Amino acid sequence: MSRAEHGEPDEPAGRFADDLIGLDPQDPEAQAFAAHLDRMQHCGSRATVEGMLQGVGDFAQSANRLRGERRLLAVVVVTLILLGVAFTIWNALVFMVAAFSG
Repeated sequence: MSRAEHGEPDEPAGRFADDLIGLDPQDPEAQAFAAHLDRMQHCGSRATVEGMLQGVGDFAQSANRLRGERRLLAVVVVTLILLGVAFTIWNALVFMVAAFSG
């Protein structure tokens, strides 16, 4: 019986038909590599808010796949960024309260 009789296409579609010929589309490692190639070809503008948020999303996805020391380093980097943002907001609030009350 052919694969088409079971509802499966005979030929792979998308990246597996173009760049990853011969790799099994059901293999998780091949799927991860195809996703990596898709991210490498995506060239969004980093000069817009949407582009910057996409970069943050890519960093978060990468950090979620990490294990061990690299994951700890990613957590430390995110914590330092959040502490910097909190410090900046606190200083801005103190400045505005001092400017309006004095």
